[in-house]
Amino acid sequence: MGKTVQQLNIGVLGGGQLGRMLIQNAINLNLNISVLDPDKNAPCKHLVKKFTQGSLTDYDAVYDFGKDKDLITIEIENVNIDALKALEKEGKKVYPQPHIIELIQDKGAQKMFYQRNNIPSPDFFLVENKTQIQKYADYFPFFQKLRKGGYDGKGVTKLVSPHHLDKAFDAPSVLERLVNFDKELAVIVARSESGEVKCFPVVECEFSPEANLVEFLFSPANIKKSVEKEALALAAKIELDVKKLYS
Repeated sequence: MGKTVQQLNIGVLGGGQLGRMLIQNAINLNLNISVLDPDKNAPCKHLVKKFTQGSLTDYDAVYDFGKDKDLITIEIENVNIDALKALEKEGKKVYPQPHIIELIQDKGAQKMFYQRNNIPSPDFFLVENKTQIQKYADYFPFFQKLRKGGYDGKGVTKLVSPHHLDKAFDAPSVLERLVNFDKELAVIVARSESGEVKCFPVVECEFSPEANLVEFLFSPANIKKSVEKEALALAAKIELDVKKLYS
């Protein structure tokens, strides 16, 4: 006889504000949560029975943390994938699966995935360093996004001219062309072990143009029903394309 959900030993990689919100809801369900975070004063520290201080990108730290867990999840995608793959091979449940986290860790791989699967996305170019940006002088302006390591506006900068690259990153990046849009919407989609797919309500994002990060979230989004329907359908399509890719 298997464990009940309340008996599962659940590990969360990351103990920041998102983890705190997750744990606050987990407490309502009487779930057993442990957290790994590099900050000894992480926001989640005093909400869980077991807190471990350690690097999320270090193989040994992640593996040692996860080896006594039944289920492992993440609060942030910048984690050690090899450790999670090893834990998954040993029978631990890891959600999102390591190969999915690996895909979203690399913005360039994401863009190529969209392109291959005919998912609408702004035009882009991939560069390895700052010097290569000059090759695309005829296509400015861009948002340059580091392929790996960027989050919360970090690793994102606007490039308006090939003659003004003082802010450009000298690292593997995506150059994403600017597009006109009314609103940015976000949809979280989830699939159960039995294959059932569900979408969370559409959320409207409002960004800070200076910091290039989300400043406000509005739920439900102030959009037409037709737009909501299209957003949910697109989220479900992407989930299906990802499933096919790794089947």
